[in-house]
Amino acid sequence: MNPGHVTRVFPGPLTGPDFGSYGPDEVKWLLKDLSALALEGDLAAREQRIQAGLAHYAESLPVEFQPDAAYQELFRRVLASSAHRLAVAVGAVTDLVLAERGTDIVLASLARAGTPVGVLMRRWAQHHHGLDLPHYAVSIVRDRGIDANAMKYLAAHHDPEKVVFVDGWTGKGAITRELTEALAALAVDDGPVFNPDLAVLADPGSCVRTFGTRDDFLIASACLNSTVSGLVSRTVLNADFIGPDDFHGAKFYAELADQDMSAVLLDAVTAQFDSAAAEARTRREQIQRTDRIPTWSGWRSVEEVRISHGISSVNFVKPGVGETTRVLLRRVPWMILVRSANDPEHEHIRALATARGVPVEVVPDLAYSCMGLVKEIS
Repeated sequence: MNPGHVTRVFPGPLTGPDFGSYGPDEVKWLLKDLSALALEGDLAAREQRIQAGLAHYAESLPVEFQPDAAYQELFRRVLASSAHRLAVAVGAVTDLVLAERGTDIVLASLARAGTPVGVLMRRWAQHHHGLDLPHYAVSIVRDRGIDANAMKYLAAHHDPEKVVFVDGWTGKGAITRELTEALAALAVDDGPVFNPDLAVLADPGSCVRTFGTRDDFLIASACLNSTVSGLVSRTVLNADFIGPDDFHGAKFYAELADQDMSAVLLDAVTAQFDSAAAEARTRREQIQRTDRIPTWSGWRSVEEVRISHGISSVNFVKPGVGETTRVLLRRVPWMILVRSANDPEHEHIRALATARGVPVEVVPDLAYSCMGLVKEIS
């Protein structure tokens, strides 16, 4: 060894129950614990600062939405009706990854929306294939890239070629592009080379080649925030709290334990694994027979809506069920567009829109089943 070489010492990963409500075998969070900090701000004031260019969205956190009893009951109904469909998508994408990337892969979910999916993919691989896949959760931030320290940690402990990045769904594809560009930058000057192929449950925007479906369907984990994602906040990248050798940060909302639905979601979908196996196998085979080259059709449709509604930036147009739900949960919404007025998969969206006084407009030829439009604040 070169005597002048200094071995890099990384911070260790965080695990439950000290950080998050998932078990320590389910996921290791490559994050810095910021639970003691007050990072939440008023939604409107936070949105105004972000849109004015005075702050980046990842520098602070929105106040966590606290659902009332009626909405929690709605979540349970949504989960019960969609658990089998979710299990099929989990099985199809997991088996697709195992078939094409090998059985010695490492899952790296994009925190936090990707993390419940990573846990479910790990469970499927264990249940149906007897595999014990490592699973980490890492942070990626739009316009800031992926957590370089987390990537270096993975490269120091695993073969980068075996790392499979996981997310819940695609919208217009901004994070897909961010991931590809960030990993390419990381590989410069003999840096670790990761495969940027992103595995998702649903790819309605046609942004990736590895997916469980391209239907724009409801993934129940989109209905809530931390209380369906292991009680972990969105990730934070703020130079006041994150040093050059730190992972990106997040908070653990241990005080919300009595409202935690994370295990409820995981167990409901896992209970469908056996009944979903044959359908998942057929779906995987169908996907492998199709032309999976991304067309980025979602991005084009978002541009069309941006122009038709006089919106200044595609960043204010959030397509698909998951992204529309996020707009209502943690942004300042202007309007919701839906393809059908009474789609049963939009019951929670209609409930949230009513609660927040947000108009819903029916657009029959909408490319996605719904879109959320963020209010532009002057």
